[in-house]
Amino acid sequence: MPQLQRFILTQFKNYDYQLVECNPKLNCFVGLNGMGKTNLLDAIYYLCMGKSYFNSSDIHNVQSGTDFLRLEGLFEKEEKKEKIVVKVVPRKRKEVERNDVAYQKLSEHIGLLPVVIIAPDDTQMVHEGSEVRRKFLDNTISQLDQAYLKDLIQYNKLLKQRNALLKQMAEQHRFDPALLSVYDAQMQQPAQQIYEKRLAFCESFTPILERHYAVISNEQEKVSCHYKSALSSQSFEVLLKENQEKDRILQRTNSGIHKDDLQFTINNYTLKRYASQGQLKSFVLALKLAQYEMLKVEKKKAPILLLDDIFDKLDVRRVTHLLQLLIQEEFGQVFITDTHEQRVEQIIKKFESNYYRYLVENGSLKRLN
Repeated sequence: MPQLQRFILTQFKNYDYQLVECNPKLNCFVGLNGMGKTNLLDAIYYLCMGKSYFNSSDIHNVQSGTDFLRLEGLFEKEEKKEKIVVKVVPRKRKEVERNDVAYQKLSEHIGLLPVVIIAPDDTQMVHEGSEVRRKFLDNTISQLDQAYLKDLIQYNKLLKQRNALLKQMAEQHRFDPALLSVYDAQMQQPAQQIYEKRLAFCESFTPILERHYAVISNEQEKVSCHYKSALSSQSFEVLLKENQEKDRILQRTNSGIHKDDLQFTINNYTLKRYASQGQLKSFVLALKLAQYEMLKVEKKKAPILLLDDIFDKLDVRRVTHLLQLLIQEEFGQVFITDTHEQRVEQIIKKFESNYYRYLVENGSLKRLN
């Protein structure tokens, strides 16, 4: 399993320069809100995935008033050292290096260091539109399957070009179905591959999700997850032809795997509409722990687990149960943030686990144990 031994942040968000030594099992970052705890987890995610979990634009991660950021992580994977460096300079191409050699394509890095993050805003997966849920699907499958990621990149590139063509034709007051069909034909194969892999993933994933939720909720309710895609009832080719006039009017592609969704239910009702706040939080936690298990089983190694402020609004019993699960079960390396300085330590001491605890204040760290 991958283990992060240490990482260095340079001009990353609110950190000028910070070196962090890591415990192979459990690492806790404690401190008040706004001190930079979440930024430490995001730096680890960045090193594993080549991008931020929280900011879609790399430029927004460069410390204010500076002109670049650099992240460096020293990992151990299968008894080999892996040095990963991320460099971001505004208006220049981002560089990700593995053992001092830059990747030609960022996609080559995805899956090398599997990672799962659980954050408070993850409830958006239930409340927001389908894009957030597709992102979860794509994030998980891409870490398992390089071919899937390649198909996804190709499909999205062709989709962008097809949409640009539709807009151009509207501006020129002409419509050329033959020209559009060139893109339709090219998109067909990656769309079918993506659909089939998403379908297979959901069939394996849903029972794991149901089992994790049953444990967290003490089997009080039953949840499920259903994959929704127009490709389940007709081919991609027919779908595009049927929606061609709509595409022409709206100047964008209105059907395809970029419209797929996940439907979450609780006791056979829509989760978004019927779940309480506690049930929502439990569901998202189960969803991410199921993601963790899928990655662990398929890759035959435990991912790095990042837990951002997930103990907020949980009672002591649930916090204790969750920490016990993380410490005693077969989890890999875990990083936790918490605003309650003593809470995690008081519980961990019961299990006599080896761990590091850091106090985070205004972009600097102090080791407490």
